[in-house]
Amino acid sequence: MKSKITGVGSYIPDVVRKNEEFMNHEFLNTDGSSFGSDNATIIEKFVAITGIEERRYIQEHQNTSDIASFAGAKAIEDAGIDKEDLDFIIVAHNYGDVKPDGGTSDLVPSLASRVKNKLEIKNPACVAYDVLFGCPGWILGVTQADSFIKSGLAKKVLVIGAEALSRVVDPHDRDSMIYSDGAGAALLEPSNSGQGILGQATATYTEEETYFIFNEKSYNQQLEDKTQYIKMYGRRIYNFALSKVPEGMKAAMENAGVDIKDLKKIFIHQANEKMDEAIVQRFYGLYDMEVPTDVMPMIIHKLGNSSVATVPTVMDLVAKGKMPQHQINDGDVVMFASVGAGMNINAIVYRI
Repeated sequence: MKSKITGVGSYIPDVVRKNEEFMNHEFLNTDGSSFGSDNATIIEKFVAITGIEERRYIQEHQNTSDIASFAGAKAIEDAGIDKEDLDFIIVAHNYGDVKPDGGTSDLVPSLASRVKNKLEIKNPACVAYDVLFGCPGWILGVTQADSFIKSGLAKKVLVIGAEALSRVVDPHDRDSMIYSDGAGAALLEPSNSGQGILGQATATYTEEETYFIFNEKSYNQQLEDKTQYIKMYGRRIYNFALSKVPEGMKAAMENAGVDIKDLKKIFIHQANEKMDEAIVQRFYGLYDMEVPTDVMPMIIHKLGNSSVATVPTVMDLVAKGKMPQHQINDGDVVMFASVGAGMNINAIVYRI
């Protein structure tokens, strides 16, 4: 028995923030000193590295659990099931519900419980819980759903990835331009056909890598604000990802028993366009192959890095025909892959 995705959905927020809207920001170094470069130059270099031209933010009245429920509802509708038949709701995120003015993350009750409430699901046997695993959280949730289904504990599992990183960014940190908001979801059910999850690989590195992504106060030392913002060591993450992610992707392929030549698409977590391109190039290099044309659909240019939401969002857009240059057909083999805080990496090989 395999686990098959029978429904997908995503929610892309309405608020568009273009790069030029950061022109008046005061970007500072970690010690609070000035960059010494004008913002036009900073933004130009930022685009060259990340590929991000704009990003999406949720509206003030919305929160992470709201957009998670929107994406989840779409996946349920797409699968054509009765929501009361769900056995599990797994919600991957990192910061919980954060008010528009920032502050402490609200994690109790869990976002999954809030989503179940917002979806108006009455069945108490539908178990709802959260996954905090950095950006690879949604893929880990899918792996857990797969285990539940294969063990006979579940027949229908909803896995959602949602984040509102706009609520936890330091406006004085140039990395704040990377982050965005969004949600993506998938409904998994048992399958006796050749379709479904073929193999996976997951790893956690907790030596110096543990604190490559962390929380810290604003770079503006004049502020009395005690809010902790998302921070990262970008260069270290870049080097780590190039070293470890291709290995994880190869391990997933070996576990799946699939020939690399049969891989049609890679749905990868999108935080940095250049990094993703380098990861995929190194992955194919492990097989002494060139990267196939159009193997990696990219949404980062317009949607930025929405953490756990990026992989299910790009999958949904491709599946729904909203990225015409990328098509997937029954029988195609695709891969989901991610890297993020922890430091964690994972990959799943899946047959459409």
